[in-house]
Amino acid sequence: MKSRSQIRENALQFLYLLSYQPDDKDKQREMFIEAQGLASEDLPFFDCLVEGVLTHEAELDKEIEPQLVDWRLSRLPILDRNILRMALFELNYLEEVPEAVSISEAVNLAKKYCDDKAGPYINAVLGKLARERG
Repeated sequence: MKSRSQIRENALQFLYLLSYQPDDKDKQREMFIEAQGLASEDLPFFDCLVEGVLTHEAELDKEIEPQLVDWRLSRLPILDRNILRMALFELNYLEEVPEAVSISEAVNLAKKYCDDKAGPYINAVLGKLARERG
């Protein structure tokens, strides 16, 4: 069984894959799960994140877009966009995950996969969204 951090990372990787190869998602999911060694206990959280982002993408984007300073969401790198979407999905729908954890995990993913400016930027956007929620 993987940690939630590792599962988040796998969910981000799968969302990235789907950005380039959106066809036959179920077959790709099967191959991805096998290649990444996800256990059956890992799948509920993995599927929750992936399906949550895909299902609520337009709504999440609508919430994120006004927070972007001098940027359009469509111009952000795919990984940055998916990190923001995944963290906001957690903030909006996964009450059992503390806000600080969702934001911290998003920043850690940005530090690992994105350029140096992404971590602080993602932290600022998510922090503002979290404060607006009250």
